[in-house]
Amino acid sequence: MVKPIIQPLDLIELVKANDVVIIDAGNVVSYGMQHLKGAKHIDLNTDMANVPDNAAKGGRHPLPDPVSFGAVLGRLGIKPHSHVVVYDDKNGALSAARFWWMLKAAGHKNVQVLNGGVTAAAKAGFPLSDLVELSEPAAPYVFTQWQLPQAYIDDVEKAADNSMKIIDVRAAARFRGETEPLDAIAGHIPGAINVPYETNLDADGFFLEPEILAKKYLEVLGDTNTKDVIVHCGSGVTACHALLAIDYAGLPLPRLYVGSWSEWSGRGKTVAVGE
Repeated sequence: MVKPIIQPLDLIELVKANDVVIIDAGNVVSYGMQHLKGAKHIDLNTDMANVPDNAAKGGRHPLPDPVSFGAVLGRLGIKPHSHVVVYDDKNGALSAARFWWMLKAAGHKNVQVLNGGVTAAAKAGFPLSDLVELSEPAAPYVFTQWQLPQAYIDDVEKAADNSMKIIDVRAAARFRGETEPLDAIAGHIPGAINVPYETNLDADGFFLEPEILAKKYLEVLGDTNTKDVIVHCGSGVTACHALLAIDYAGLPLPRLYVGSWSEWSGRGKTVAVGE
């Protein structure tokens, strides 16, 4: 099993020696302008989510069913033995970490997120392209259920009333309720603590070293058992950035609340503001 993060120079060497499937999970417009040569594009809204008419029903980006996602993986040429490297143009926070989590939750072993994304890879000498990359389709990837721990709105409601920890990875201003660019109501889930996903990165946009991340999250978690920790964001996407950092730190994965703030606020649940 590989480490969850791969460095740009290591990707260059990996491509020379192995058959690697590279996935661009960034903005489709950015992909059309420039991407890593050979990278196939995956779309958050159409490939990695079953977007509902109403975010109150599972949030803005609920998971697709395993059959649908398995068909997407097959279209991209991903097989159970494939070594997959994914990136986006937001240091993993746009969709790359979400794709990493989903592929891990499908039972896939060899999947990594590219540290620093396309910019860092280009600086390291990885060739770029503006051509749409076509993959050789594989058979649909077969799995029957998501295999990583999740939490649902009832779990979160119970957690908010007891000693379980709820981590909100959104920006501090959104957490405090000072601004809300995406959802109808500003604020946060009562009892949640704010650990913005950007704090997983250094000043250059690279993930902090595993030992630094371990120290950070052990301080946040204290003696709370990982299974009693729920991580969320606005719609279950950037929360995966924290889960990726936690895995990179060598710690067990907490539960992901996919519905996140978009579902919680859409259901009219109790809202807290301020610190």
